[in-house]
Amino acid sequence: MKTIQQTLSLATRAPIELIDITTRVREAVTAAGFREGLVTLISPHTTAYVNLNESESMLQQDMLDFLQKLAPRDRDYLHNRAPVDDRDNAHAHLIGLLMTASVSIPLVEGRLLLGAWQSIFFIELDGPRPARQLHLHLLGQV
Repeated sequence: MKTIQQTLSLATRAPIELIDITTRVREAVTAAGFREGLVTLISPHTTAYVNLNESESMLQQDMLDFLQKLAPRDRDYLHNRAPVDDRDNAHAHLIGLLMTASVSIPLVEGRLLLGAWQSIFFIELDGPRPARQLHLHLLGQV
């Protein structure tokens, strides 16, 4: 078995944003040359996550609307009274309770084993941010 670790860099432009990173992950897998294995993605952030879902524009708008209503930014959250980095981002941490920081995807015959409608999303909940990261860990064999 061989392992490869990379960090994908992203910049986000909106307070809450869904970024389809499927192509970038596929490119990393192709470059590694693995035929079989496992791809794990992990966000090192507490207000940005990774998720598998459908990449359809109206559904993505529904997702954004849902997340904004789930924990509105303008509420009087205790965390916002003494923010760590001068950002009122309690809403982002609360929404994050329902998300995952990592996903693992099997690699079969050189391809990500995703469902027909599945795409990989980086989900920003506290943007915009000029520098976000997503760690990519490949474990496999040629």
